[in-house]
Amino acid sequence: MANPFSDLLVVSVEQALAAPLCTSRLIDMGARVIKIERAGGDFARGYDAAVHGDSSYFVWTNHGKESVVLDLKSEGDADLMHRLLAKADVFVQNLAPGAMARAGFGSEEMRKKNPRLITCDISGYGDDGPASALKAYDFLVQAESGLVDVSGAPDGLGRIGVSICDIGAGMTAHAAIIEALLYRERTGEGYGVSVSLFGVASEWMNVPLMQYEYGGKAPRRVGLMHPTIQPYAAFKVNDGSQVIIAIQNEREWARFCDKVLEQPGLASDERFNSNNARVENVEALHDIIGSVARSLSRDAFTRSLADADIAYGSVNSLAALADHAGLKRVRVATTMGTEVTMAAPPILRSIDANDSLPPPPTLGQHTTSVFDEFGGS
Repeated sequence: MANPFSDLLVVSVEQALAAPLCTSRLIDMGARVIKIERAGGDFARGYDAAVHGDSSYFVWTNHGKESVVLDLKSEGDADLMHRLLAKADVFVQNLAPGAMARAGFGSEEMRKKNPRLITCDISGYGDDGPASALKAYDFLVQAESGLVDVSGAPDGLGRIGVSICDIGAGMTAHAAIIEALLYRERTGEGYGVSVSLFGVASEWMNVPLMQYEYGGKAPRRVGLMHPTIQPYAAFKVNDGSQVIIAIQNEREWARFCDKVLEQPGLASDERFNSNNARVENVEALHDIIGSVARSLSRDAFTRSLADADIAYGSVNSLAALADHAGLKRVRVATTMGTEVTMAAPPILRSIDANDSLPPPPTLGQHTTSVFDEFGGS
């Protein structure tokens, strides 16, 4: 049986992370992805050389793609691009706003020429408007959107430790393309979608934004605890390591007081008998919980939490993640001819699934074969 997108042709003028992540999700479901690169290549190829000489970013998001180097100012290369888009199902691009239109490949114009084409434009701040010209690398968007302001410890801001705005934009673009393909399946017509890093990040900020605009104050930076749900925080056990506990309702709070703290009366204590009260008296709450946690080993504390059916998790290092029982791995080849493993794609397929991925392409690896297949010189 074929994968869901085994007959789908995707042409992507992509770089860095958001668009390559989006199209890698399509390739995981069987799509053919032709990656258009400049002569210097996708600059993510050089972000690091951690994976046997390859970039970790590039290995993660470019497995199985075909690399074609084009100069769209060249008549022959531009002709090939038009031929590709005439056959393509999906066209993705994440260059600067207006760059593809200036090159003669604006999404709206391409849909007019190819009525069944799905187009997806990924940008930093949208294609127009006063913010559209701003540079939009991930960390900048984390800062501009307020994500940094609600992250970190009370005495210091903190960048979120992965490129979360790029990742979120790629995931959102993937979902939008699936929706557009469903629309085309029903109507026979192409569809255009656009996604911005700032739009994704600012939508994620709705809870703190509404708390600020309607509740009168912004959530505090609180480090390893939740600003508005308690107890939902990290506590040290007697070896100095940390365990996070998460109480979501009053039934859990009562069980926690009874079975873990062995202080059942705390559940009805007026300082702690509702979530709002616990947040208001969080320092006293944490003193009580912390004194119990520090008296126990990690195993004893987590065993008592499990026995009480209380959610908990360890504050793990990367070394602990590498050995985590829940980590699913997939093998992937590198451009150097070696094989490594990485965390598996999160969508588990019911058909044609395996535990290995093809390598990412070397720069321009498929230029000649794609010219031969689609015509041109």
